[in-house]
Amino acid sequence: MLKRVFTAPDPGRVRLRFAARAVLGIGLAVAVPGAVGHSLTGAVTGGLAALLALFTVTDPTVRAQAVTTALLPVVGLPVLTAAAWLHGVPVARDLVFLAVVGAGVYARRWGPRGHSLGVFAFMTYFVAQFLHATPGQLPELSAAVLLSVSGAALVRFGLWCYERGLPPSPAPAPPAGSGLARVTTRQAVQATAGAGFALVAGQLVSGQRWYWAVGATWWIFVNTASRGETLVRGFRRVLGTVIGIALGLLVAAPVHGAPVPTAVLVAAAVFGIFYTAAVSYTWMMLWVTFLAELLYGLLGVLTPDLLALRLAETAVGALGAVLAVLLVLPVTTHLTTDAWIRRALRCVHACTTEATARLAGSTTADPALRVAELEQLLGRVRLSVAPLVHPLAPAPGRKRRARRVLALLDDCAREVRGLVAVAADPEASHDARLAAACWRVEAAVEALTRGSEHITAPAEPPTEPALAHLHGLERALAELADPLRPAARPRLAAA
Repeated sequence: MLKRVFTAPDPGRVRLRFAARAVLGIGLAVAVPGAVGHSLTGAVTGGLAALLALFTVTDPTVRAQAVTTALLPVVGLPVLTAAAWLHGVPVARDLVFLAVVGAGVYARRWGPRGHSLGVFAFMTYFVAQFLHATPGQLPELSAAVLLSVSGAALVRFGLWCYERGLPPSPAPAPPAGSGLARVTTRQAVQATAGAGFALVAGQLVSGQRWYWAVGATWWIFVNTASRGETLVRGFRRVLGTVIGIALGLLVAAPVHGAPVPTAVLVAAAVFGIFYTAAVSYTWMMLWVTFLAELLYGLLGVLTPDLLALRLAETAVGALGAVLAVLLVLPVTTHLTTDAWIRRALRCVHACTTEATARLAGSTTADPALRVAELEQLLGRVRLSVAPLVHPLAPAPGRKRRARRVLALLDDCAREVRGLVAVAADPEASHDARLAAACWRVEAAVEALTRGSEHITAPAEPPTEPALAHLHGLERALAELADPLRPAARPRLAAA
């Protein structure tokens, strides 16, 4: 796990820039409320609002990101107001909290923007419980949210907008079906049921920190799309929390909330959250737990008993999520894995088409953009298949088959990258055989996405670089026919 975090590829240093910009943006967001005289509570609220603005907004274009960021306070401030006014009415407070959970997950049906706004709404309600917000604090907390989101936006879209030089991210395919046939609807019901269990059980564990259990359930559901993904994420959340608590006992507790060392450690925790998020959920949760411990240290309530309580509430929340995905309208891994593999295969074909057109002399073809999209799609395939290749996953046959699929898709990506590198060479010339090879790639992709078992393996590889890469691509696609054949898909996808 440790090796994976530090050896994972970071093309263009995107993860490094993502994390460094977060430290700068959140630092500015905390400094601004402090400069205008806000209390520690206002600074914490503003810092978390800025973290969410920088972390959760993932629209495919910079313009769309700016619009979503501007909408965050529009959604968050009414939720904050409701949470503060319901602070002394437990039954109404809890029912509204569950409604926010369900609406936040249901909002995924509107794509990245709906997802971001749903997360921000939930976390705003959660922060109000964390800080025990009351109506008298609303003016300060609301101002802190507005100032901090504005500060984060200034950094993201003004001082350091590195996304302008990156290709747009591929948007998730719109969820199919209607009613309970739609995945987002089923997950909204699951999340609400899991959060309801966590809320009741969490209050039995602690009448003061029960919201930790609801938060654990919520974050286990975020960015998952199937039963298998949710189960794996629940395990990783508990593991990350355990390691984070150990780190807190060694580092955060001895600091005792001292301002300067705590500020340095908070910056390190923020960097860790953003740098590891795309690589390891366990590591991200380690840093999230460490950050929470530092904040409790600032508030003067960090004790070993509190850390033990956090672990217990996290376990309760994870149990709620597990029960929900197993018993309430379960969504199998097949529904998501198959769709992401199909999108990745179609992107492989689009890459070869663009590269071949570039070799033929086209000035508008841009295969590099397609390669970037392919890398992101393969990331989603890995996330979807993760339950099948997890060390604790049963059925060795399914595990081997899933690993074979991932390896062959990686082979496809490697050959595509090589082909695109050849196409970028201005000295490379077009060979008439490229078009024929590209047609064979298209036929193979169509056969795979239709579920055909008959894909012809290519002949001996040619010596020309571009044709050699296309030959390797054809061979990988032909070998994918076995693990992806219709008879194997249910076994591969079952979790």
